[in-house]
Amino acid sequence: MTPLYAQDHDYSKYNVLAVDDIPLNLLLVQKMLSRFNFTIRTAANGQQALDAVAQQKPDLILLDLMMPGIDGFEVLRRLRENPETADIRIVILSALNSNDDVVKGYNMGANDFIMKPIIMEKLLTSIVTQMQIVAGK
Repeated sequence: MTPLYAQDHDYSKYNVLAVDDIPLNLLLVQKMLSRFNFTIRTAANGQQALDAVAQQKPDLILLDLMMPGIDGFEVLRRLRENPETADIRIVILSALNSNDDVVKGYNMGANDFIMKPIIMEKLLTSIVTQMQIVAGK
């Protein structure tokens, strides 16, 4: 069975914004996704994420929840309330893993919730699934 994220598929047309206040986490995500040629931008906090979205709307956001200043829940809320950004696919990547946090994320409009530590296959499967939804629009 061929995995959803076949290595020979060109994902370079997909713009992914990774948001995390821990540089090592951003580097890890970049390394994982660069193998598949995704176009990747990063933001180190919630305000940078909102600014990056305003500059260029991504196809998908990988969003950490625990960040200083504007946290991931607030970023998610603002993006979902804005008609210009409400349709962006958002996958939460977080060490917060209580049922309440997961349910809150989905209720606020997250398209998927992946708990840290990140398992590459799960992350890639989630991203490719979200990109298939984007492509089907």
